[in-house]
Amino acid sequence: MHKSGFVNIVGNPNVGKSTLMNLLVGERISIATFKAQTTRHRIMGILNTPEMQICFSDTPGVLKPNYKLQESMLQFSESALVDADVLLYVTDMVETPDKNSDFLEKVAKLKIPILVLINKIDLSDQQALETKVALWNEALPQAEVFPISALHRFNVDNVLHRIQELLPDGPAYFDKDQWTDKPARFFVTEIIREKILLYYDKEIPYACEVVVESFKESERNIHISCVIYVERESQKGIIIGHQGVALKRVSTEARKSLERFFGKSIYLDTFVKVDKDWRNSDRSLRQYGYDQRD
Repeated sequence: MHKSGFVNIVGNPNVGKSTLMNLLVGERISIATFKAQTTRHRIMGILNTPEMQICFSDTPGVLKPNYKLQESMLQFSESALVDADVLLYVTDMVETPDKNSDFLEKVAKLKIPILVLINKIDLSDQQALETKVALWNEALPQAEVFPISALHRFNVDNVLHRIQELLPDGPAYFDKDQWTDKPARFFVTEIIREKILLYYDKEIPYACEVVVESFKESERNIHISCVIYVERESQKGIIIGHQGVALKRVSTEARKSLERFFGKSIYLDTFVKVDKDWRNSDRSLRQYGYDQRD
């Protein structure tokens, strides 16, 4: 029999969900940085073998929203509770089950298999781990708890094996050569956004949104033109930097990553524009793909 299903990954910010997703799928689909709130969308990565198809979904970290963009991000996370065949709740050695009790209460009511993955165990000791496992067994008694280290790939194969056991029998939902539900343009925006997260401090990365204006692909190369939108003129100056040096570094590093990702030469033009307070604008959020009513 062929097995298939949807395995959704949820949890609080910065616990390693995107790193885990990339490990499980075997592709670099979700951007993973050391900063919280890196993931803004729900991103699917598809693992195919002759006997099965697992559709993993990475989701934004669960948080109490401070602006409309974060409200949309929370909706992406909560939607993952509705359509999962198996839920992976990722936590780590630092946080406790009461960190986001409202969301955890929703998880506790689910009737599907739940695997609690305690990540970053390489940063702790056995006694602390045993205490943490006991806490999670108490918080989610119906769940199975797996200590893991996504960074060192410890116990990840056992998690994948357990997922395979839990998957229902069924046909493939997508073509077997498909590894994501997102278009090429999406990964351009994510890779550029990753560089912004790496090279700028404080609020700047969170005030940026990247939009691909044109994507023209030929056999050997891809010409891409994109705009980095910020909320204020002062942020535009910071992104561009003195004599354009900062923007040039982002563009150069993004181009290198895009060439590795697509396996082609990339010609990348990057511009910076102001879209005032876009994170609280229904119009802008809809335009940038965060509206979930469509």
